[in-house]
Amino acid sequence: MNKSINQKSFLSTIIIISTLGGLLFGYDTGVINGALPFMSESLGLNSFTEGLVASSLLLGAALGAVFGGRLSDYNGRRKNILYLALLFFISTIGCTLSPNVTVMVIFRFLLGLAVGGASVTVPTYLAEISPAERRGRMVTQNELMIVTGQLSAFVINAILGNVMSGDEHVWRYMLAIAALPAVFLFLGMIKVPESPRWLVLKGRNEDALNVLRQVREEKQAKLELNEIKENFAKPSGMKKASLKDLAVPWVRRIVLIGIGIAVVQQITGVNSIMYYGTEILRDAGFQTEAALIANIANGLISVIAVCVGIWLLGKVQRRPMLLIGLIGTTTSLLLIGVFSNVLEGSAALPYVVLSLTVTFLAFMQGAVAPVTWLMLAEIFPLQLRGLGMGIGVFCLWIVNFFIGLSFPILLEKIGLSTTFFVFTAMGLLSITFVKKYLPETKDRTLEELEHYFRTYDGRDAQTDLNQVTVQTK
Repeated sequence: MNKSINQKSFLSTIIIISTLGGLLFGYDTGVINGALPFMSESLGLNSFTEGLVASSLLLGAALGAVFGGRLSDYNGRRKNILYLALLFFISTIGCTLSPNVTVMVIFRFLLGLAVGGASVTVPTYLAEISPAERRGRMVTQNELMIVTGQLSAFVINAILGNVMSGDEHVWRYMLAIAALPAVFLFLGMIKVPESPRWLVLKGRNEDALNVLRQVREEKQAKLELNEIKENFAKPSGMKKASLKDLAVPWVRRIVLIGIGIAVVQQITGVNSIMYYGTEILRDAGFQTEAALIANIANGLISVIAVCVGIWLLGKVQRRPMLLIGLIGTTTSLLLIGVFSNVLEGSAALPYVVLSLTVTFLAFMQGAVAPVTWLMLAEIFPLQLRGLGMGIGVFCLWIVNFFIGLSFPILLEKIGLSTTFFVFTAMGLLSITFVKKYLPETKDRTLEELEHYFRTYDGRDAQTDLNQVTVQTK
């Protein structure tokens, strides 16, 4: 009994330590929200260099996500997270001490490599070390840690921004705080074990069994080791897809749909609010200090909505949940554009904009974001999963980069109202794409989905898939 309690306790410790990578992911993407107004004055940023400082991290993240998975296959999940912790620490200190824009952009890019690497390595490590019955909950805890990291950044920004508003270097303190969880992540990962699945992949079966014994009962550990070895043996003769397979029409179509899912999540403009929420509220009429405090509401609603979204995923179908989420986000964006025009100069405008950004994030984090990541994992057959996920996540970060770069420029050139009308138009395109091309994946087997993509042209996604389901049963 005591051994079982110790195993569960050790597994909980592993979750807390490894998801510090998710916390760093969230903090480093969210801290720029409050640091940017002070940084702009200190480093003399214009709208273009503001966008460059914010988005250089996202370009790094795109490359980090692509190479992070391969490096974790080569080095091991645990060792890769150790290297990422070092990179988080070094790049955070580099950003904190940056004397000019050029140095800042270089270290933000390096920080992005760590963020992108963590975005693929941490969930992989969690999935491979967790028991089957706890896997979903453990992996989604990383998503919760990401939004918790963003909320932490918003709270710390508000405290420092109000207490030290007269200090032109306050932004350096905001950035420097991220060094602490990086240190804890490094020290913690020294003490946790390697992924048993990776150890089996490298032929180290005895080491894998020793790891499993630390977090499972003896009988379960041996049983799971045999299952892992069998799973590795099964696909050994299976040909994995490569870029040349995109010449096959059904493969190309499913990969394009995967790219579409990733792009849909980003063109909602969610990260314009997560990265520039303080700037949006300042533009609406709040003073900087008040905008920093008000922006906490955006972080808080994100945490609550992610918890609700995780619960909803087990209750409702993916496609209608995504459509309702997109209708909610698009309507919120439209109303921000309308009221920014109608109430321009009014004392009520900043509060209206704040309430609408909170509403937007409730729909986004509660419906659109969780469905996006789940459908990306569900839509690809096993042979295509590596290729499809790799291309999809890369495109997600690249679109994120361009939105992060262009948003402050749009804000300066065409104003708050018109900028959100642009995002509204993209939201309408997203709704059209989902309704026309995206099939339902809940309660569908991978075989049904693969048969659908091989057989039908996708002009009426849901009707076609319903026919496939009847034929394959």
